Amino acid sequence: MSEEELRLVGDVRAKRVLDLGYANGAAAVTFAQQGAIVIALDASDAHLQRARARAQQAEVKVEWRIGDLADLAFLRAESIDAAFSAFAVAEVDDAARLFRQVQRVLKPHAPFVFSYEHPMSLCTDDAGTVVRSYFDPGPIDIDRGGEPARVYVRDVGAVFTELGRAGFRVDTILESRPVTPGARVPSNIVWRARKEGA
Repeated sequence: MSEEELRLVGDVRAKRVLDLGYANGAAAVTFAQQGAIVIALDASDAHLQRARARAQQAEVKVEWRIGDLADLAFLRAESIDAAFSAFAVAEVDDAARLFRQVQRVLKPHAPFVFSYEHPMSLCTDDAGTVVRSYFDPGPIDIDRGGEPARVYVRDVGAVFTELGRAGFRVDTILESRPVTPGARVPSNIVWRARKEGA
């Protein structure tokens, strides 16, 4: 989670924020510290323990949930002011379903900010040599900060199209400059899409 990603979410004070795939709880805790009412969903029990400990240490309240990121039936339609996901969207097989679910729970014009490994970085090695097709959806297994993750690779056009079909308008795409010396492709991609509506 970068400061750039958090800025794209905007002011969250007294707003209901949904954090999808909270991992260690960093984003959820940060939003809570900024005055948000945070609902955080992740599929991992191990993540829940770490996130709860982080929130307790920061002395903030977060509503932690365990479950499928693409199943938001526990939330009312148009009840969320902003949605955020750091790297978890890539772990969902059916991104179109996830986008439809997020769109349903967001208020009109509310942002959905999410990031994941750039598809170019997943098809090249550290030297920039292409080692797999950009168009191969995977899944592939990667190492993410010392933890294994299974990700589904989606080209930029496919994500843009699925967001539009789900009722979002993309207003920002950021391609992170690589931090590894000599790297020639973006390491991450960050999207901000807003729910269309009245």
